[in-house]
Amino acid sequence: MVKVRDDHYINDGVLDTERLLQDLSQQVEIRDPDIFRRACDLAQTIEMDAISNHAQWNSDMSSLQIGIEMTQVLAELHMDQASVIAAIIYRPVREGRLSLEKVEKEFGEEIAKLIDGVLRMAAITQAQSASRLKVLGQSEAQVEHIRKMLVAMIDDVRVALIKLAERTSVIRVVKNAPEERRMKVAREVFDVYAPLAHRLGIGHIKWELEDLSFRYLEPEAYKQIAKLLDEKRLDRQEYVANVVETLKNAIEASGIECDVQGRAKHIYSIWRKMNRKNIDFGQVYDIRAVRILVPEVKDCYAALGITHTFWKHIPHEFDDYIANPKENGYRSLHTAVIGPEGKVLEVQIRTFDMHEDAELGVCAHWLYKGTDVSSKDNGYEEKISWLRQVLEWHDELGDLGELMGSLRQDVTPDRVYVFTPEGHVVDLPPESTPIDFAYRVHTEIGHRCRGAKINGRIVPLSYRVKTGDQVEILTSKEAHPSRDWLNPENGYVSTSRARAKVAAWFKSQARDQNIIDGKGVLLPELKRIGFRNINVQELAQDCNFHSVEDLYAAVGAGTLRVSQVLSHAQRQIAPQQQEKESQLSLLPQTSTPQQIEGSDDVYIHGVGKLLTSIAPCCQPVPGDPIVGYVTQGRGISIHRADCINVLNLKRHHGNRITEVSWGQQPENLYPVEVVLKAYDRRGLVKDVSMTLANDEVNIVSFNTLSQDDGTADLKVTIEIDSLQRLGKILNKLQMLPNIIDVRREHH
Repeated sequence: MVKVRDDHYINDGVLDTERLLQDLSQQVEIRDPDIFRRACDLAQTIEMDAISNHAQWNSDMSSLQIGIEMTQVLAELHMDQASVIAAIIYRPVREGRLSLEKVEKEFGEEIAKLIDGVLRMAAITQAQSASRLKVLGQSEAQVEHIRKMLVAMIDDVRVALIKLAERTSVIRVVKNAPEERRMKVAREVFDVYAPLAHRLGIGHIKWELEDLSFRYLEPEAYKQIAKLLDEKRLDRQEYVANVVETLKNAIEASGIECDVQGRAKHIYSIWRKMNRKNIDFGQVYDIRAVRILVPEVKDCYAALGITHTFWKHIPHEFDDYIANPKENGYRSLHTAVIGPEGKVLEVQIRTFDMHEDAELGVCAHWLYKGTDVSSKDNGYEEKISWLRQVLEWHDELGDLGELMGSLRQDVTPDRVYVFTPEGHVVDLPPESTPIDFAYRVHTEIGHRCRGAKINGRIVPLSYRVKTGDQVEILTSKEAHPSRDWLNPENGYVSTSRARAKVAAWFKSQARDQNIIDGKGVLLPELKRIGFRNINVQELAQDCNFHSVEDLYAAVGAGTLRVSQVLSHAQRQIAPQQQEKESQLSLLPQTSTPQQIEGSDDVYIHGVGKLLTSIAPCCQPVPGDPIVGYVTQGRGISIHRADCINVLNLKRHHGNRITEVSWGQQPENLYPVEVVLKAYDRRGLVKDVSMTLANDEVNIVSFNTLSQDDGTADLKVTIEIDSLQRLGKILNKLQMLPNIIDVRREHH
């Protein structure tokens, strides 16, 4: 069943590093033997210290022995030097006897990152409940989420292979461990790591992990099938190898190019087939199986004839999936024969193209065999495909280290996987927040949310959760949704599900209260952004509401966003187009708007290119309704449409006012003066400055004035590119401690 190693590298407590290095060098390119020796010396020193302190291990093998065992598994996969060094010192790091900082200092960043990645994979599976034991063969969404979470975290395929090597080494020696630990390891390996090995195409590891897990989880069934086989797995493999050689020689002798492969079915796979098809052991004809690959379809039938000339086929055990493909497109010839020594043998015959479709196409082996749960998550499948491609290139090129340096994972994940405090996995869209998580778990948890902890630390509700985070929602009976959650600029809610739940809560409240709340949200926002002299009745009609109260109620209920109202407000205060004959009669006329030279963001209607400048009195930004004033010798000065100065200029110099508009994609930055009122405190100026710096906002000027009543007035001139950008910045400043009011200044 399992290959038992007879290599002993530790004698009388001393590691024979040179012998280990010599054996590994046959399959692994060790470019710097001295680094490997230093890693072995460090691992042995840590082990000696642990023994002197009477350390106890959870299995029959110590950390150093498991590390050596891991290097053997990785050598079979022809891994690189960094991988085997990481394997040697991984267990001491996991057990807290060696820090990652020391690993990075002693062996470099690459090895430290590999170990850190394996530790994160271990942390995810450890978060699952150890007491959960399900019957083999049953599907479970939580297990599937764990698999997807692990895959989402892997950005270096070596991390997954090191973890598989570690779990393989542990489950090989866990048979003498306490039953609780043995069952826990077997359950984890069967649920998570055997399917991961399968998805990565590492068949021999997958088979071993499944058989060992099956041995511990279903000992009676395992013993029964092992007894029925009545031969060792190595004997079955030798039998299959002889059949492969016989068929390959015969087919090539007939002039057909071929590739013949064989495998001996492992114990768990036999048990699963018996249960899935409800058949007896004697009806499992593929305990020993051979696959023949040939160039063309006609060669498939020729190879079938050659096979049947050697051995008698079993009646009713022939399927022609070439003439009659399966629903998923799978094509192949299947036959069962009485092979040498009277033993049943299954033979599959297909072309190379058919084999590629079966392994990598829509009819991939895992889909039609049911080994893994079919998933519609494109990001997950793309990530698996990427990992398998890296492994295939490694098989061809043989240098995984350099390969990983040039082939970084660039598949965008379409789901984020996080933990509940109880260890359950919840999947969310990227950019989700704790509020999105709360509503994903339960509507009432979302409604009562008042804070959140990520991995035990309190975070803002606008925090973006990441795969592997443990999210805890802090609730209160008195808490209820905030209308700020519905403002996209605040970044509290990302998913449409959560936004709809919040909006539904507000809609269910009394209309009178929604009117009060909506008015309390909308009017201050209009004032803060800088919209003055707004006719709210016209604004309500522009938004398709019969009355102002209906407008306020819609905003209060969350069915109408404030940003939508602001867009209508901009159009309402836009200036009426001036009569063309009174505008700049001395300038050449054109029929289309022209971009103004000196500003890629402003267009002037009816004239050619002119120099422009932003008026310092009102400092308009893209999104503001604007007009232009033709100055003497300085081109056109751009004002807000409701600027007091430009309104006076209209009365006295109306012929010098011209229509202008913003371009589609603003590229310039515009100065805007922001006024803050706050309770004075130490660090206030620093917090404001850091908030702007973190948002990459340039500060032109900053003035503060402390008042006798303990408050402070701050005036900050910043450079921004749009009105929407300004709204987000004002929201972030408003959330700072001790801030009373934040608004855009008008002159």
